[in-house]
Amino acid sequence: MDLLDWHRERLSSRRLAVLIKHLPRDSALNRDLHGEAADWSVTDHLLAAAVDHLAAANWMFASVNSEEGDQPEPPVPVPRPGDASEDADTDETEGGNEEGSRSADLAADEHAVGAAANTPAPQSPSPAELARFFG
Repeated sequence: MDLLDWHRERLSSRRLAVLIKHLPRDSALNRDLHGEAADWSVTDHLLAAAVDHLAAANWMFASVNSEEGDQPEPPVPVPRPGDASEDADTDETEGGNEEGSRSADLAADEHAVGAAANTPAPQSPSPAELARFFG
């Protein structure tokens, strides 16, 4: 397919829009628009969330069953696309309170899951939407 066909009127604007909309996830346009989030699939986001929740559960179990002065360090979440800039903002706004930000993230996730249960699921969320939800 040649992009000049659109200028030569051999390719309609509608067909060009459909071709652009259905570009593969690893296309240059998707990488330019969504950055690193274009490389993450739904499975990657779900796996990262499962790993984070499992690490939090293990940390809670170890904290409850350890001596008072011997508390383990809280787990570090799996890095997600766009985390580098968000970490700097979170540390400045919340004074570096990681535990508070994690509980706020968990509350936001629970609220989003509850809201999603009452509405029909979207056909396929974009990588940017997934990064915002799981990030």
